[in-house]
Amino acid sequence: MEAVLSVIQNIMDMGASVMLPVVIFILSCVFRMKIGKALKTGLLVGIGFQGLGLVVGLLGTSLQPAIDYYQEMGSGYTTMDVGWAAVGAASWSVPFAAIAILMIVGLNVLFILLKWTTVMNVDIWNYIHFLIPGALAYALFDSFWLGLTVTVGLSIVTLFVAQWFAPRWEAYYGLEGTTCTTFSFITFAYPFGLLVNKLIDLIPGLNKIDISLEKVESKIGFFGDPAVIGLLVGTFLGVLTRQEFTVAISMGVGVSAVLVLIPKMVSVMMEGLTAIGEAAKEFMKKHIGEGKKLYIGMDIALGLGDPTAITTTVILIPIAIFLAFIIPGMHYFPVGVLTVIVYMIPLLAVASNGNLFRTLVTGFFFLVIVLIGTNTFAPEATEMMNATGVPVEGVVTDSFWGYNLANIIISLFHRIVG
Repeated sequence: MEAVLSVIQNIMDMGASVMLPVVIFILSCVFRMKIGKALKTGLLVGIGFQGLGLVVGLLGTSLQPAIDYYQEMGSGYTTMDVGWAAVGAASWSVPFAAIAILMIVGLNVLFILLKWTTVMNVDIWNYIHFLIPGALAYALFDSFWLGLTVTVGLSIVTLFVAQWFAPRWEAYYGLEGTTCTTFSFITFAYPFGLLVNKLIDLIPGLNKIDISLEKVESKIGFFGDPAVIGLLVGTFLGVLTRQEFTVAISMGVGVSAVLVLIPKMVSVMMEGLTAIGEAAKEFMKKHIGEGKKLYIGMDIALGLGDPTAITTTVILIPIAIFLAFIIPGMHYFPVGVLTVIVYMIPLLAVASNGNLFRTLVTGFFFLVIVLIGTNTFAPEATEMMNATGVPVEGVVTDSFWGYNLANIIISLFHRIVG
C-alpha cells in the first residue's frame, strides 16, 4: 500500500497542470475518442489550467505591495497561517490515503454504472477537500477507520451535491456538460450564498439593488469595462496603502490584466472540455441510455473567469486584512486566506445571479465566518498537522477550518464529546 501511495503522491506532486491532461486523456480514450483528439483535448485542459494558475499568481503578485503594507501592521500574532498547500500535502501522509483515493475513484465509476449519479469527478487535485477532514478525524479520534469513512463518505456526498448544482453552474457560466466538484464551496459557500440572498430579499430597499458589471458598462461606457475597473481598483488600493505612484500604477495594470486574461484561460480549458463533453454524451447514450447526461466534475477554478467574482475578490482582499485587526480574539494574520479568497467567491456570484452588490454582501459575511473559523479551530488544525508527522512549531492554522464545513463540524463535535 505504501507503494500505491507513493505512486499517487508522485502524480500529485506533478501538479494539476500535468495531472489533468493525463486524467482527461485517459477519460477521452474511455469515451472512444481518437488518440490524437484525446491528446489535444487533455493538453488544452492542462494548458488552460496552467494559464489560470499563472494569472491567479499575477493577482497575488500585483497585490503583494498592499499585502506587505498591512502585514507589517499585523505583527504580534501568535498563530501561523501555514496555507492550504501545506495542509493538503500533510493530509496525504495519513495511512489510509492510498486506499481512500482508490475507493473514491472506484465508487464513482460504480455509481455511474448503477445510474446512481451522472457526475464523473475528474478533479483529483481537489480530493484533499475530502482527505483533510478525514485526516482531521483520524487525528482527533485516533481512528483509522473513521478517517477513511469520512474521506470516502464526503466524496460520495460531493457527487450528489454536484449533480444537484450542475444545472445552475451550466446556466450561469455557460459551461455545458460540466459541474463543480470542489467540496468546500458547493456544500458551504453556495448554500450560504443562497441563504443570504433569501434574507436580502426580505429587506425593503436592499432587495431592489441590482448591480451587474454588464449594466454598469452599458450605463457608464468605458469606465464599466472590466479592464478599466481592474486598473482603477488596483491603483486605488495602491494609493490607499501609500505606495509610490509607479507601484500603484503597476498594481492597477496587473489587476486589469487578471480581469482580462482569466476569462481567456477559461475559454482554452472549455475548448478541451467541450470536446470531451460531446464524447461523454455519445458514450452515455450508447451505454447508459438515451437522454442521460454525464457531467464532468471540475475544479472551482473554472468559475474564476466571472467578472463579478474577480472584482469582488479584489475588493475583499483589503477588507480581509482590515477584519484581522477588528475581529475580537484574532491571534493569526490571514496571509493564507488572502490567497484563497479568489476561490471562495465564484459560487457566491452564482447564488447572487451576478449581482455585484449581493456578491459583495455575501462575500463579506462569508469571509467573516472563514476568518473566525480559521482562528477558532487553530488547535484542531495543529493537532492534525502533528498527527500526520509534518513538523510544525507552535500553533498553526489554515482557512480550510473556515470554509470546509466538514472540518468545522468535526472540530466542534470533538470539543463537545471531549
